[in-house]
Amino acid sequence: MVSLPPTPELNGYTALLSELKERIRAARLRAAVAVNQELILLYWSIGQDILVRQASEGWGARVIDRLGDDLRRAFPDMTGLSGRNLKYMRAFAEAYPDQEIVQQVVARLPWGHNVRLVETVKGPAERLWYARQAIEQGWSRNVLVHQIESGLYHRQGNAITNFERTLPLPQSELARELIKDSYSFDFLALGPDMSERELERSLLDHLRSLILELGKGFAFVGSQYPLQVGDQDYYLDLLFYHLRLRCFVVLELKIEDFKPEFAGKMNFYLSAVDDQLRHQTDGPSIGIILCKGKNAVVVEYALRDSAKPMGVAEYRLSPSLPIQLQGNLPTAEELAREFPLMSAVKLRIEIERELRFLLQARGRSTGGIGIGPMLQELDLDGIALEGVDESRSRCRR
Repeated sequence: MVSLPPTPELNGYTALLSELKERIRAARLRAAVAVNQELILLYWSIGQDILVRQASEGWGARVIDRLGDDLRRAFPDMTGLSGRNLKYMRAFAEAYPDQEIVQQVVARLPWGHNVRLVETVKGPAERLWYARQAIEQGWSRNVLVHQIESGLYHRQGNAITNFERTLPLPQSELARELIKDSYSFDFLALGPDMSERELERSLLDHLRSLILELGKGFAFVGSQYPLQVGDQDYYLDLLFYHLRLRCFVVLELKIEDFKPEFAGKMNFYLSAVDDQLRHQTDGPSIGIILCKGKNAVVVEYALRDSAKPMGVAEYRLSPSLPIQLQGNLPTAEELAREFPLMSAVKLRIEIERELRFLLQARGRSTGGIGIGPMLQELDLDGIALEGVDESRSRCRR
C-alpha cells in the first residue's frame, strides 16, 4: 500500500474553514427562523379568514373540518392542515388581532409554543409576556408549560427589595425583574419538619430544576461556600454568579418566617463577598433571603437602611398528598422491612436533627456542619452522650 504524503497546511486554511462553518450554521439558522415565521404568519392569516367567515356567514365546526379535509387533499405533503389545527389557527388569530405583534413577537416561536399559550393563558398581557420570555430565555415547550403552571408571571419582579436605592440604573431595574416574589420548589419532596440543611441538600440534588426556577443567567458557584473574616469561618448557603448582572448572588435559606436579623447577617455576607470575591469589573453583589414566609412591613423596615442590595422572597414546596392517596402508600415501617438501609438513613437524619437542636439550645451555631463536628462541639461543652464512644468505635472498625 502506497501512503500519500501529507498535504501541506495552506496559509489561513484552518481559520477560513472555521469561519465558513460558522457562517453556514448561522445561515441555516436564519433560514429555519424565516421558514417558521412565514408558517406562523400563514396560520394567522388562515385563522383571520375563518373568523371573518364565521362572523359574516355563520361558519360552524363542520365547515372547518370540511375545509381541513379539502386542504389536505390539495396539499398531501403538507402537515398541519387538519380541522383541529385550523381551529387552533382561528383561536390564534382571535388571541392576537394585531398583525404587527404577530410579526414582531409570536412568529418567532414554534407553532407548538403558540398553541400552548393560546390554550392555557387567557389574559393578552400575560400571554404576550410569556411569549417574550420564551424567546429571550430559549424555553422549550415543556419548560414554557411548567412556567405557566407555576404562575411565573404573577411571581416575577414582585419581591420586596432595596435595589432601587442600592443599585445603579439599569442594573437595579434588571435585578428587580429577575427576583421573584415566591419561588416554587414543587420538585422537592420534603416534610414540614425539615431542617435548613435538608432543604439545601435537596436543592443541590435537584440543581438543574433549581437553576430553571431561579431563571436564565444564574451560574452555580458552590454550596456552604467558605469565607474567612477576622480569623473566623463563615459559610454561604448557596453562591451563584449572574451572567447578565455580572455580579455574585448569595442565597440564604430559612425554614421559618423572615426576621429582621436575617438582613443584618446578609449585609455582613455581602460585604465579605464584595471584599474577597468581587472583581473590579463586577457589579455589587446581591443577596436573596428565601424564607418560609414574610411580613411585608417587617421586611421593608429591615431593608430600609441597609447599604447592600438584597431582596426577600418566599418559597413553597409541593403540597401534601390527598388523604385518599396517603392510605395507599407504604408506611415507614413497611419500607424499613423491605429496605433495611432506609431505616438507617432515617435514624441518621433523626440523630442529626436532635444534635442540632441540642447545640442550638446552648446558643451554638450549627450551620453547614454534620454529625461529626456537632459531636465535637458537644465534647467541648463537656456533654457526654450515652453510646457515642461505642458507636464511634464501631464506625472505625
